[in-house]
Amino acid sequence: MNIIVKETMTHDYLTKSKLPSADYVINPYVGCTHGCKYCYASFMKRFTNHKEEWGKFVDVKRCDKKINTEKLKGKTVFLSSVTDCYNHLEEKYELTRKILTELKDVDCTINISTKSKLILRDLDLLKQCKNLIVSMSINTLDENFRKDMDHASTIQERLKTLEILHQNGIYTVLFLSPIFPYITDWKAIIEVSKDYIDEYWFENLNLRGSYKTYILNYIKEHYQEYYEAYQTIYDKKDKEYWRHLSLDIEAYCNKNHIQYSNYFYHEEIRKE
Repeated sequence: MNIIVKETMTHDYLTKSKLPSADYVINPYVGCTHGCKYCYASFMKRFTNHKEEWGKFVDVKRCDKKINTEKLKGKTVFLSSVTDCYNHLEEKYELTRKILTELKDVDCTINISTKSKLILRDLDLLKQCKNLIVSMSINTLDENFRKDMDHASTIQERLKTLEILHQNGIYTVLFLSPIFPYITDWKAIIEVSKDYIDEYWFENLNLRGSYKTYILNYIKEHYQEYYEAYQTIYDKKDKEYWRHLSLDIEAYCNKNHIQYSNYFYHEEIRKE
């Protein structure tokens, strides 16, 4: 995998968050080696002037300044919003490990989102964090589909990682994201993982920007039987599929006493 790597300097790792569930975000890298075909963070190219294809470049952000941990007390810190802090280059540069070393004793909530088994390298630090949530994205049990969509850890590696984290007392979230209509078998994913998952999060596939055409063409080629339905959802903006799925998720999780949060179109659906 040929990745264009550049080292840069940043004045501060902490960024004030615009996300409703976090006060601050930390992105140790610009870009990501996973190259997820549906990644919303690809919009970053508009601001970073990268001409390379998403998934083909990473800027390694060095920072000499210590994190101001005083202002983090009682707050939530998210790693990371526009990269995977455990992308392949983390194995070499260890920026996330350095950051965790500074955060582990702080009285704050740390929320780490990743698709990489590399997080287990830092199990010693993770176990020292006062309030830690680790979420891992999975949207299929089909490894061929996964390979078409990203270059991150395999599905089985992700599931095993979550199991090990859970066994070590870490709060685990399986992030069913993004859900591909008619393709993601979310109930099957829950069934194989429910013994070691504390909470499930659900997020819809939201197609916009340059990757919308790619994904729709992929569906047309590989899942022709669903292509018309995808046109209805994504070209005609029909949310009926998501409304029904929301109700199905709610009923299933409540019946089976599963802790969950639904993050797709939830504000619009609630209002309606």
